[in-house]
Amino acid sequence: MTTALITGASAGIGAAFAQELASRGMNLILVARSEDKLQNLVTSLQAQYQIQAEMIVQDLTVPDAAETIFNTIQQRGHSVDLLVNNAGTGDYGDFAESDRAFQLQIIQLNILALVDLTHRFLQPMRQRRSGSIINLASVAAFQSMPYFSIYSATKAFVLSFTEALWAENKSYNVRIVAVCPGPAGKQFFQQAGFPARLVDLSALVETPAKVVVRDALAALSKGDSIVIPGNPANQALATLPRFVPRNWVANFWKLVLGNEF
Repeated sequence: MTTALITGASAGIGAAFAQELASRGMNLILVARSEDKLQNLVTSLQAQYQIQAEMIVQDLTVPDAAETIFNTIQQRGHSVDLLVNNAGTGDYGDFAESDRAFQLQIIQLNILALVDLTHRFLQPMRQRRSGSIINLASVAAFQSMPYFSIYSATKAFVLSFTEALWAENKSYNVRIVAVCPGPAGKQFFQQAGFPARLVDLSALVETPAKVVVRDALAALSKGDSIVIPGNPANQALATLPRFVPRNWVANFWKLVLGNEF
């Protein structure tokens, strides 16, 4: 039986991945900071699907988090067949006025932890000539977004990085896909500090987490390098910036996101 490692697994898209993969008979290793939420999810999935599910309580903003996770899995004797790099966060506001330490934590979580985990688990996948990696990017990856600058920049990195790895690893039978969803619920935007009007606006292009997971797994199965799940508006958000000057796109998002300043 195959095993999936999912980061940010305690809620949202991560929990939806756990539910769907368990329903397909995969064993799970779930990573998040919230021990209570992880334990409840592990217990529920084991009872419902008769699979093996384990948890690793780990804050991925800690610089050595990926090493800790990898070593823990090695010590437990597991082999990871599917890595889902789902954990990520953002922060709304004027970058110059933001908390510098928190911006660096976002980069640690969205980029450094993802790269570290990918490197560690990709090597044994190549040796086995079998394995898959799903990296969560965003439609924000296709445009520079004032007042959401670090998040959009980190997701642009994830998209470019993943597409490059997709090409590098095809000959090793390792499938890698970048998933670029739009909003998948209000919780992310509330936690990122968005004003209420923008939280409500996000609901207009919301894609249910289950749909994100469904489309991600379908794209992985087909060998695609990228997928933009669900709502057609997200396709437009990803496509239209290619046809207008980049400074127009940045100014557009400044108008949309910056009215509170």
